Amino acid sequence: MVISVIGCGRWGSFIAWYLDRCGNKVYLYGRSGSVHIERFLKERTNGIITLCDSIEIGTDLCKAVKSDIIVIAVASQGLRELIEQLVVAGCNGKTFVLCMKGLEVSSNKRLTEVVSEYTDPGSKIAVWLGPGHVEDYIKGIPNCMVIDSECEEAKSFLADNFSSDLIRFYYGNDLIGNEIGAAAKNVIGIAAGMLDGMGLSSLKGGLMSRGTREVARLIKAMGGNELSAYGLCHLGDYEATLFSEHSHNRRYGEAFIKRTRFDELAEGCYTVKAIVSMAADKGIEMPICEAVYEVLYRNKDAAETMKALFARSRKSEF
Repeated sequence: MVISVIGCGRWGSFIAWYLDRCGNKVYLYGRSGSVHIERFLKERTNGIITLCDSIEIGTDLCKAVKSDIIVIAVASQGLRELIEQLVVAGCNGKTFVLCMKGLEVSSNKRLTEVVSEYTDPGSKIAVWLGPGHVEDYIKGIPNCMVIDSECEEAKSFLADNFSSDLIRFYYGNDLIGNEIGAAAKNVIGIAAGMLDGMGLSSLKGGLMSRGTREVARLIKAMGGNELSAYGLCHLGDYEATLFSEHSHNRRYGEAFIKRTRFDELAEGCYTVKAIVSMAADKGIEMPICEAVYEVLYRNKDAAETMKALFARSRKSEF
């Protein structure tokens, strides 16, 4: 297959590497002037992953949209602008695969909803979600992920053709739940980093249990299957997000508490705004996500916020 990957950051470059490894002809696109693409064009590496000569690298968006399958791995808040550019370049009838885990903060929309505003009826939109870090994959450490879509044909085709000995794909059956669950796990990841920063890492067990429970409530309220919170999109991604040294969201939360600098993208710091807004609209209690929001955006003291969570009225576990 001929596949274009749009986005040459850590995850996008890995996807290009992986799809090439699976035997596809890959074009990796990056914005002209981007530090990431300039380094790849000069050195074919970003210091983590090295791309084979079989992968074409460039800055021509018109070339990128010629592929039948367009895989997108950019910052979630920049997706709408990118899709507008793709429409101008001509992208009707394509299969779009979104590999980001976030929500559009300005509208509270899921990312497939954003894309569907611009695509024609002949286009297909899917998501590629689940656990795993580039640093592990390139060492040959396998993992499981999920592909979901409202189009059963696209879902089956992508999962079947993208699977390998390195990634086992499952067929998703709840697009709403998978998108919300994947986005929300980054918020829980920030909370985990905050616990690390406060020296309270032993509380991560409770964080995982109660975090999953509140995300399940939101998924159900939004029309999804609450069981999706316990699948690969959310709970299945906790090890990679709440514990790994490679997790941007965990590291962001830890750096925030320790007041140290962290310059990498942490999607959860944006997503939490949408999550809290959606929960308020639906009348859903999400105390952990709300606590993260209070600390990040209302300058609440993290230790005092933690005490307030423990002081909440007693509740049944389920």
